[in-house]
Amino acid sequence: MKHFCSPRLATWLLRLSGWRVVQPAQQVPKSVIIFYPHTSNWDFVFGILARSAIDLPVHFAAKDSLFRWPYGWLFSKLGGLPVNRRVRNGLVSQMAEQFRRHERFYLAIAPEGTRRAVDHIKSGFYRVALLARVPLGCAFIDYPRREIGILDYLELSGDEAVDLARIAAVYAGHRGRHPAQEGRIAFAKNSAQGGD
Repeated sequence: MKHFCSPRLATWLLRLSGWRVVQPAQQVPKSVIIFYPHTSNWDFVFGILARSAIDLPVHFAAKDSLFRWPYGWLFSKLGGLPVNRRVRNGLVSQMAEQFRRHERFYLAIAPEGTRRAVDHIKSGFYRVALLARVPLGCAFIDYPRREIGILDYLELSGDEAVDLARIAAVYAGHRGRHPAQEGRIAFAKNSAQGGD
């Protein structure tokens, strides 16, 4: 997968726009990466630039309707993986299999699943990370601070309440472009067992 532009150019473009890229000292060869909060179309633009700036070959899951004409080729070229959210088709298992097939693999998911206001986040990312036995990367965008990147990598315990509390703590104080639209870091009841 090719980056949109070189790391140097991406860093320069972000700095020119007043943004700073953040990333943890430790690196991991595989990770499910959640991007939170996701409240604006601009998140994608800044996210693609940040991905290039940190030189991380991150694929991203997105609704399949984005991969239709006329822009489908672009989302595919940028590393997008189409997801049909209308039917249950073993997507968690399919995504986990991608991690088993590659020595180095990163998959980004927006856990809110939409830019609109939602009461909770979706649990798919959590189930993929647990099944694939890979750490969870906490990618973020913070419009007030004009920062973007990865805050930390977490090893999930499988205890949903504990893990969600740790994820919420990592994201505490970071705000999207439209804070009122940020999803609460909690799952719908029984979602981690296969709900959403």
